[in-house]
Amino acid sequence: MTTPDTAAPEYRVLARKYRPQTFADMIGQEALVRTLTNAIQSGRLAHAFMLTGVRGVGKTTSARIVARALNCIGADGTGGPTPEPCGVCDPCKAIAADRHPDVIEMDAASRTGVDDIREIIDGVRYKPISARYKIYIIDEVHMLSKNAFNALLKTLEEPPDHTKFLFATTEIRKVPITVLSRCQRFDLRRIEPEVLAAHFIHIADLEKVVLTPEAAALIGRAADGSARDGMSLLDQAIALSSGGTVEAETVRGMLGLADRLTVYDLFGKVMAGQIADALALYEDMHRAGADPSQVVQDLLGLCHGVTRLKVAPGALESAAETERRAASDLAGSLSVATLTRAWQILLKGAQEVHAAPDPRAAWKWC
Repeated sequence: MTTPDTAAPEYRVLARKYRPQTFADMIGQEALVRTLTNAIQSGRLAHAFMLTGVRGVGKTTSARIVARALNCIGADGTGGPTPEPCGVCDPCKAIAADRHPDVIEMDAASRTGVDDIREIIDGVRYKPISARYKIYIIDEVHMLSKNAFNALLKTLEEPPDHTKFLFATTEIRKVPITVLSRCQRFDLRRIEPEVLAAHFIHIADLEKVVLTPEAAALIGRAADGSARDGMSLLDQAIALSSGGTVEAETVRGMLGLADRLTVYDLFGKVMAGQIADALALYEDMHRAGADPSQVVQDLLGLCHGVTRLKVAPGALESAAETERRAASDLAGSLSVATLTRAWQILLKGAQEVHAAPDPRAAWKWC
């Protein structure tokens, strides 16, 4: 006797599950949100937007929110463009599901030629099928060929009133100035680690998982300003913790990070000339899973932080009390000249460790 197929529903990664659906959901991009909100409310909307920034800060997400905001008709079907799309009307649901015929999303990394742009040029002449605006979202627009950019210029300069262009790129310098001059540009900033950490704790609460503040801070720093990268790391940490409490020690092991206070101790031994003790401490860190490249990066960050504290007391106010105390002790015993020399040596060492076939051995010589 066969049993019915009861496959579990497909798991959605956190980055997709909690992707912002409105401007209010976005974090760390207050200038962008305020400008677009005011523009939509006042009706002063440009015909083309250029969204630039590092990966995972919300470029494509912002473009999709704009598409919903411009085409939302409200729950009763009588609404107009709004900075707070309802999410329940047919246009909002169709755009969110990536199936609206008037919102065309194109990946310029895989469609780089003139023929692909000609499709857009031919399409803009026709009015939207059912939406208020026909919207073209072109991701990684810098990947378009020179001829493709040139073919787009005239249409981009004088598009029909019913058409909007939303471009996203991580390489703004590769976009021709002739294209940039025809767009309203928004530079999305890296999201601050503290903002990311608070966001990750909120997401963990929604997932019924306990994420300790120290663990959230570690993930926030490792994300390097990218919400998507951080959400991927959070996903991994939750899986590693079997859905229970995510502790800092778990995240350190996952990322190959050394304990922050251990790094302070290591830096202090090196600067005091206690080389044998420093090497022994490093071996302990390596056995615990610390990555040599990451240890050098941590030492560089520590050297920078101590130097800042030396010239500007109070520079590390956001750090934990134990870290501030350790940094203050180092700042009091080291001169700026010594710290500058240490920075130069560590910087050269970081390059050698990264390039060496045996990073562990290279670290000892840096």
